[in-house]
Amino acid sequence: MGDEESTSEATTKVQEVAANMQQAAIRRKRISPSRSAKAKAEEVTRRYFEAIDARDLDTAVSMWADGGRENVRGRVDVLAPEGVREFIGELIDAVPDLSMQIVSSTSEDDRCGVHWRLTGTFAGPGHFGGVAPTGSPILLEGFDLLTVRDGLIQSNDAFTDSMTFARKIGMMPPQGSAAEQRMLGAFNAKTRVSDSLGPGEARLVAEGVWVVQGQPGRCNVYLLEDDGGVTLFDAGARTMTRAVARAGAKLGGIRRVVLSHGHTDHRGVAPALGVPVLCHPDEVQDAEGTGGFRYWPQGLAGLPTPLRQAHRLMHRYAWDAGPVEISDTVAEGDEIAGFAVVDLPGHAPGMIGLWRESDRLALSGDCFYTLDLWGRGCAPCVPAEIYNYDTDQARASIRKLAALEPAAAWPGHAKPVTGDVRAQLERAADAS
Repeated sequence: MGDEESTSEATTKVQEVAANMQQAAIRRKRISPSRSAKAKAEEVTRRYFEAIDARDLDTAVSMWADGGRENVRGRVDVLAPEGVREFIGELIDAVPDLSMQIVSSTSEDDRCGVHWRLTGTFAGPGHFGGVAPTGSPILLEGFDLLTVRDGLIQSNDAFTDSMTFARKIGMMPPQGSAAEQRMLGAFNAKTRVSDSLGPGEARLVAEGVWVVQGQPGRCNVYLLEDDGGVTLFDAGARTMTRAVARAGAKLGGIRRVVLSHGHTDHRGVAPALGVPVLCHPDEVQDAEGTGGFRYWPQGLAGLPTPLRQAHRLMHRYAWDAGPVEISDTVAEGDEIAGFAVVDLPGHAPGMIGLWRESDRLALSGDCFYTLDLWGRGCAPCVPAEIYNYDTDQARASIRKLAALEPAAAWPGHAKPVTGDVRAQLERAADAS
């Protein structure tokens, strides 16, 4: 009996050893291709930097796959072979004694990261980045992350110290110098002047709802508390960008922008924020295009001459920051940060408002105005016909909003309507 138990135990141990050996073999099979790719990535990367160091443009370019992407952040974003040839060729032509050395490298799978150091003289004859050669010595460091497959470079994500380069060639003053202090002082003075003339701080106007109001036109941008951050309703004038960004950061960060419509004075901040922008499907054309000019009179004809000139300047230099890419659309009944979307077309073909039943709060875009075209406050009124897509439809939308019986209705410009909101809006819709 004892011998049988010993034999059984030995058999079990042999089986365990065999199983372990089999698992180890499987692991080696899984790892070896990765090691091969890793070694290849490092080999190709080193040969690539050696070619640049030797200023051998043809060899460097030949190591790229067709269509490979060279993306040097803040500098170039080009495709191989021609884009890479032009970029590296420009560098060699601008720094004829260029030396490119690898300081350190690390590889994983098919990627190799390289900390490099470039030295040389910006002697030309070629320009670099549009800058004429200065004869200045250069010492520049950066990091490249190359992806290599089938022995060819598929992509390079590169990061470099552009500020040091600018200082080395004299485009920027030396760090800590009197010239730098003067430059910083002038920049900060400009910022202080802009802030003194710009919008004030965000104001809390209802539960979870903040407003930043700015000039020209007393544009309202609403910040709606939304899951730890904020959703913007409307994006006002571009002159408000810094104030809106600052207010959004204090409330947890701006997550998205919902436009009431795509006019220039309601999309102004949006392009600078780098967040998704949404609007009604019928507003995509204008948000991504002319900002309303496609259906306004040519040259804003119909406005009094001084007002026409002022408005043309404000559209171009104060309200608008240009077209904005729309990432998604919304329609009536959709939920936005605790509000329901309400269709209010007329002033614009796809204009929307937001409605919160719990406190009967309406954020109504340009469904109605509480200021005139000269920027003076007034009772609620139909938006100026010159800026409307369909004025009769705009009147109908004011009546639709009035029928909700809001406790407060905040427009796209100027002051809200409170008190007997329904009666005030109905009078506005019926006024000739």
